[in-house]
Amino acid sequence: MSGKRMCFEDFFPGQQLELGSRTLSEQEIIAFAKDFDPQPFHVDHEAAKDSIFGGVVASGWHTCSTIMRIVVDSVIGNSTSLGSPGVDKIRWMLPVRPGDTLSVRYVTTQVKASASRPDRGVVWSTWEARNQNGELVCTIEGMGMYGRRPVDAGDS
Repeated sequence: MSGKRMCFEDFFPGQQLELGSRTLSEQEIIAFAKDFDPQPFHVDHEAAKDSIFGGVVASGWHTCSTIMRIVVDSVIGNSTSLGSPGVDKIRWMLPVRPGDTLSVRYVTTQVKASASRPDRGVVWSTWEARNQNGELVCTIEGMGMYGRRPVDAGDS
C-alpha cells in the first residue's frame, strides 16, 4: 500500500500483505546476541557446534526485531499508528542461521473501531516470517491501534 498513509479503514480481516525481506549475517547475529542475549549458541562458535543447533543461530529476539523492522518499513512507518497495547503470542518454529533471508507477511485477523474513541480503532494481526526455503521460522500475534480517517462534514 505504498504511496498513501494507511489508516484504520485500510485494514480488513483476511488481508495479507507481503512485505520486505532481510538477510542476517553471522556478524550481526553475534553482535545482537552479545548486546542482548549472550547465550553460548548465539555468540560462541565452539559452544554452538556442541549445542542442539550445531552452529551459531540468531536470538529469537533478534528474529523478532528483524520482523519489526520490516513491518515498520512496509506498514507502520507510513500509517496512522498510535502504538500497540501488546503482543499476545510469539512462536519460534525454526532457528535462524547466518545467511538466512527472512521474508515477512502481515495478516490482518480482526479489526474493531473504538466505541469510546471514534478517532481510532484496533487491528489484530499475525506477522509470519519465512526463510529463503519458504519454511515458517517465527510468528508474532498482537494488536496495533491506528487513527481513523476524519469524516467529512458533508458525509453526515
